[in-house]
Amino acid sequence: MGEINKKLLEILVCPVTKAPLRFNADKDELISDQADLAYPIKDGIPVMLVEQARQLEDREIKK
Repeated sequence: MGEINKKLLEILVCPVTKAPLRFNADKDELISDQADLAYPIKDGIPVMLVEQARQLEDREIKK
């Protein structure tokens, strides 16, 4: 899948919790561990809208 610019990843935060995000290269998503949400990256652009985010499944949540 894709990659994300490391500087961009350092700047972006979850719009819900304002916490840092981690990149999931397998699914091309930015993960908010605090909100249990995955924000999609479409055509290389992170979509940071809660309405577009996917709720993480139990097995995806980092404890």
